[in-house]
Amino acid sequence: MKIATAEFLTSAPTLAACPPPAAPEFAFIGRSNVGKSSLINLLVGRRGLAKVSETPGKTQLINFFSINAAWLLVDLPGYGFAKVSKDRRADFNEAVADYLEQRGEVLRHSFVLIDSRLPPQKLDVAFLGWLAAETAAPYSLVFSKADKQSKSKTQLSVQRFSREVVADLARPPVATFTTSAVNREGRSEILGTIGTLLGSRAAK
Repeated sequence: MKIATAEFLTSAPTLAACPPPAAPEFAFIGRSNVGKSSLINLLVGRRGLAKVSETPGKTQLINFFSINAAWLLVDLPGYGFAKVSKDRRADFNEAVADYLEQRGEVLRHSFVLIDSRLPPQKLDVAFLGWLAAETAAPYSLVFSKADKQSKSKTQLSVQRFSREVVADLARPPVATFTTSAVNREGRSEILGTIGTLLGSRAAK
């Protein structure tokens, strides 16, 4: 998929403040400081579109970007300081939980970022457990920062995560990607997946 235009559309503090459901949406979420903003900028080919911060958890709003005037890329706040309540509803950010639960058919796919350098983190495990059990939209895992270590270490990390976390999820991810904002790894694969999903819906 070629990205011709990428423009900031709006920020929303709540589900009610989100744009009216219209264009297909693809959401990106992960723990704070997982490299989400860098990945978004890589995908759209605009270095400063999503703000990269040295302060984890700075993104607190749901940010919408219009891509090719055809679909929306949704940057969800990180869950770096999150807790998951006993009823399994994510109370780390009520607006994000509402969005993921209630955005309906316009939420075509969610991409959950995981730091490829780390063993499975409790916050990632808790969030994915909730996402797989309590929401409906398909999702994929994106292992970020692959350039920070050897390919073999990244592969081992992905295999461990699959064995220790994915195997126990109520609903498995559709796909798994490894990415690097430095060497552009994973860009074409993720955009290709989005393009396929857009095309499959258009064909119906």
